[in-house]
Amino acid sequence: MTNETGLRTVDVYITRLRKAFAHCQSFEIVTVHGFGYKAVLK
Repeated sequence: MTNETGLRTVDVYITRLRKAFAHCQSFEIVTVHGFGYKAVLK
């Protein structure tokens, strides 16, 4: 039996978070190849 939540679930939530914080110039969520995501304060 496979996991039915979908492989792209995290990507969808990250996209939503990026849109929610798009107005904030000092905060960014970046993709770290091979690891995942990280939040960056500028």
